[in-house]
Amino acid sequence: MAMNDRRDVFIVDGSRTPQIKARGRPGPFSASDLAVGAGRALLMRHDFDRAELDEVIIGCVMPSEDEANIGRVVALRLGVPQTVPAWTVQRNCASGMQSIDSAFHNIASGQADLILAGGVEAMSRAPVIYNSTMVHWLGDLMQAKSLWQRLRHFGRLRPGHLKPVISLLRGLTDPIVGLNMGQTAENIAANFGISRRQMDSFAVESHHRLAAAHAAGHLDEIEVIYDSAGKYYDHDDGVRPDSSIDKLAKLRPAFDRKYGNVTAGNSAQITDGATLLLLASEDAVNKYNLPTLAKIVDTQWAGLDPAVMGMGPVHAMSPIMDRHQLAISDVDYWEINEAFATQVLGCIEAWKDDDYCRTHLGLDQAFGEIPHERLNVDGGGVSLGHPVGASGARIVLHLAKVLQRERARRGMASLCIGGGQGGAMLLENVSLETTHSEAAR
Repeated sequence: MAMNDRRDVFIVDGSRTPQIKARGRPGPFSASDLAVGAGRALLMRHDFDRAELDEVIIGCVMPSEDEANIGRVVALRLGVPQTVPAWTVQRNCASGMQSIDSAFHNIASGQADLILAGGVEAMSRAPVIYNSTMVHWLGDLMQAKSLWQRLRHFGRLRPGHLKPVISLLRGLTDPIVGLNMGQTAENIAANFGISRRQMDSFAVESHHRLAAAHAAGHLDEIEVIYDSAGKYYDHDDGVRPDSSIDKLAKLRPAFDRKYGNVTAGNSAQITDGATLLLLASEDAVNKYNLPTLAKIVDTQWAGLDPAVMGMGPVHAMSPIMDRHQLAISDVDYWEINEAFATQVLGCIEAWKDDDYCRTHLGLDQAFGEIPHERLNVDGGGVSLGHPVGASGARIVLHLAKVLQRERARRGMASLCIGGGQGGAMLLENVSLETTHSEAAR
C-alpha cells in the first residue's frame, strides 16, 4: 500500500512491567502473567468497551507449554471478549515490534481501528527439554506391551539420556552460521576495531542513564506488579548505579575466552518483561475520545548476514531515512536496542564509514554520526535487559514517551534480530503538532 493511501495510525498509550533479571531459576511470573500485568492497567485507563478492540497481537519467542498462542491466552485473561480474535507473532528479538507493525498495517489499510499489541518474554522460564536420545527412549517405552518389556527397557537407560537441552542457549545460537549471538558481536568488534574499553564505557553509561531515569521519574510507563507471595516489583532490577569501567574490566570474556572482549557486563541481561500498547485510527481516536501519544510514520525490515546480525539497525533505518529524505539532524531521538554494547557502537561506526555505506547500504557516501546525547537517553538493554519478545515494543513505547517529554518532533526506534535481520520504526510526536496548531489559531 502506497504511503499516501494509508490512514494515519496513532499510538494511544502503553504500559510495561519492570524488567526482572533472571537469577538462575524460573522467575516469579509466567509470560502471560507479565503481559496481563502490563495490559490490565493500560486498558483500565481508557473508557471504551473491550469488545471494541478489533484484535490483540502479542509477540513472544518462547511461550511455555501452557501458553500456546499466548496472544489469545493474554486477551482472554484481560477480559477481552471471546469474539475478539487474538494471535501471536515471532520475529526473534523484534517480535514486539512485529506485533506493532502488524497492527499498524491492519489499521492503515482500514481492516481495523483499535488494536492491543505488544510483546512479552519470560526468559528465565525458557524450557529445559529432553535430548533426542531420551525422547526416543520414552517413545520406545510407550510401545512396550508388558511389564517385563518395560523393565527390560529401563535397563537400557543411561546417564547420557538425562543430559538436558537448554532451549535458551540453543535459541541464542544461529543454526545456519553456527555462532551464538555473542560471537556475532565479537565479529562486529573485530570489523570496526571496537575496544574493550569502548564497550565497557558504553555499558557504564547505559546503567547510569537508567538509574538517572528512574530517579527522575522518567519511566512512568512501568506498572507495579505483585507475585503470588505479595512481593511487589516496581523498577528494572538489573540496573547497577555504581557500575564503573574498573569494575567491568575485571570480567572475563564470555564468548571468546582467548581473544574476545564481549562480557556479561557489556551485553544485554537476560530478563523477564512485557510491554503492551494501544494503537488506533483517527476514527477510533475521535469516537472514543482517546489521547494520542505518537503517530507511526513508517516501518522497515531488512535482511543481512547472520554472522553480523547486530548490524541490522542500519540496514533497516537507511531505507526509511531515504524514503523521507531525512538527515540525521532531522531525527531528534533514537532508540537502538542494546543487545550488546559493541553492536550499537558498530552501527554508529557503520553509518560513519564511506565504504560500509556504499558496499552494504547502497549509499553514495557515509550517512553521518548519531549524536551520543540523543541515543538511548534513558539506558537500554545492557542495563534494562532484553526480554526478546518484548524489547521491540518497549523501545517504541519509550521513544514515544521521550518525544513527548522533550517536546521533540521525530524519533527512530530500531533493533537487530537474531538470524540476520533488522527492524526500524519512525515516529512523530502528535502532541507537539497539536500544541503548534493551537498556538497558530
